[in-house]
Amino acid sequence: MLLEELAADATGMATRTASRDFLGLAGPPGAGKSALARYLVHEVCQGLGAGAAAYLPMDGFHLSNAQLDRLGRRDRKGAPDTFDVRGYLALLRRLHSVGVGSVYAPDFDRTLDEPVAARLRIGPGVRLVVTEGNYLAEDAPLWREVQALLTDLWYVDADDDTREARLIDRQLDGGRSPEDAREWVQRSDRPNGEIVKATREKCSRIVRLQDSPRLQ
Repeated sequence: MLLEELAADATGMATRTASRDFLGLAGPPGAGKSALARYLVHEVCQGLGAGAAAYLPMDGFHLSNAQLDRLGRRDRKGAPDTFDVRGYLALLRRLHSVGVGSVYAPDFDRTLDEPVAARLRIGPGVRLVVTEGNYLAEDAPLWREVQALLTDLWYVDADDDTREARLIDRQLDGGRSPEDAREWVQRSDRPNGEIVKATREKCSRIVRLQDSPRLQ
């Protein structure tokens, strides 16, 4: 019943005011944020009609590998300072604008390991934007400005073993060897996850997706 309850709450959020609403999903790497975001968008569109909700991943605002190389941060990809937070904030503000038409947003391609410009479209009829990312609840100046633009902010959680198994599989799918995949998760994803865990209490709701097999 958890997923049905979440979908009902998201649909209610999309219908309670005349303005566009924004649901943020924070949580550590591998918790299932993108799966839940896509599910909620699908369910809201099923209930309210095509185009009623749209997905906006923070991962589309990863700095490119070229920029990470320039900054010397490629081996820390996924840390808070490897994202274009100002760009993400600017897009959220644009989506809040009255009368705005279609807005094109970047996505992240895990095969390329790069952001891809304008892959996603947020149409003028969208009532609910579901956006997700590791650091949406981060207590830092720019992230606090992001939080001020969200109608609600949920925390997506899973135990560390479950998350790290998913993250290793993700790195294997991206072409790393098993040894390199484990090393990356231990060196990058694990410490980033610890940063995110400290933000848990800033969210209004805790969602444990490992209790929802339909999204696994």
